[in-house]
Amino acid sequence: MVTLSQNSTTIRHLGLPQSRRATLLLVLSLYLLGHATSSSSSTFSDKHNSDLPEHVPAVANRTSFPAGFLFGTASSAYQYEGAAAEGGKGPSMWDAYTSKYPGKIADRSNGDVAIDEYHRYKEDVAIMKNTGLNAYRFSISWPRILPNGTLNGGVNKEGITYYNNLINELLANGIKPFVTLFHWDTPQALEDEYEGFLSYKVVKDFVGYVDVCFEHFGDRVQHWVTFNEPIAYSSYAYGMGMMAPGRCSGWMNLNCTGGDSATEPYIVAHNLLLAHAATVKLYREKYQATQKGEMGIAHVSQWGIPLSDSKQDHKAIQRGMDFMLGWFMDPLATGNYPRSMRAIVGKRLPKFSKEESKMLKGSFDFVGLNYYTTFYVSNAPPSNPLFSSSTTDSRTNASPMKNGVPIGPKVCLLQSIVNFFIKWKEISNGGYNNSRT
Repeated sequence: MVTLSQNSTTIRHLGLPQSRRATLLLVLSLYLLGHATSSSSSTFSDKHNSDLPEHVPAVANRTSFPAGFLFGTASSAYQYEGAAAEGGKGPSMWDAYTSKYPGKIADRSNGDVAIDEYHRYKEDVAIMKNTGLNAYRFSISWPRILPNGTLNGGVNKEGITYYNNLINELLANGIKPFVTLFHWDTPQALEDEYEGFLSYKVVKDFVGYVDVCFEHFGDRVQHWVTFNEPIAYSSYAYGMGMMAPGRCSGWMNLNCTGGDSATEPYIVAHNLLLAHAATVKLYREKYQATQKGEMGIAHVSQWGIPLSDSKQDHKAIQRGMDFMLGWFMDPLATGNYPRSMRAIVGKRLPKFSKEESKMLKGSFDFVGLNYYTTFYVSNAPPSNPLFSSSTTDSRTNASPMKNGVPIGPKVCLLQSIVNFFIKWKEISNGGYNNSRT
């Protein structure tokens, strides 16, 4: 894991205001090939070396990374655990969605069994250890802890036991647990009651759920992630209908389950941010002094290169970042949404009260960043107001191609990580200047 100080120029590179409390943890959760994780002699294969850009070394081992860098992997409960109706677990939104709409999944698969980590967690941990990993970010299933979504609905002791066993097994094998509190599996009971994160009511119930997690697991978990990729959850699930609960505007003709792509992604995002801030407040006031852990959030953001040298395309780069990383990071750093979002989205964008803004500002000890790729970005005209969507409000176009030429060579995941890390070293040594204030 790379830890960047609050004065690092990399924070400016990401467009983040400096924070008195904050350090930026660049969390690279990755699967590493077994031959690339030994402490002294790891190398890429010759096949992969031939595709490497010139500035990427052909040899990579642990000494290529800073001391304390964690090599880990990550998972989500619905995709890994299985045991969907076992151990006292209640149904999640994904359980209900894949059952009711099996055809919406390309291969009609579901998470009923997944990779069966619920029953085979010891085997999985052994694989991690043998691979040379020393960190594992997993998510806790909210309905496995609270089957009905609320404290009043009862705490599932079997769920508590499962996560205690998993955490203990990780620690016994020298693997640090990083716990994500929500990876898109809202209890179906709350979807039925008030449509989950479309309602502000979810904030109170989410805080009740995380309180149970802190109480039972906080003595051993030192790194908590409130939400994984909140922009993906807000946009894909409520703006494009690509994920449960599959909502979008009717004019998109995507056979969605209902919804409004112009407003619902912003409402969901707003409630996610408020739930995050309330969670951090709870942890700091009730648990952090004794448990000594840290609270953060895991964002996802692509990078952009202007398609042309025009001022419009350069402005589009910053606007695109505002609508991606800034949408969820600016409120945590400044207490409000980016100015460009407020100007373009207008009344469709919810507002924070003064108290909410105060609670949001500085509500993180670290920030996780999931990074996948870079695009060429160009300016786009405003869309027809009758067909407004959070996915087009940024007024940008993005493409991996320019004049038919890809933005870069296709490389394996490990090569991409090394390339990204080397670029980070260049940036942190003063090789990049961001004029944004």
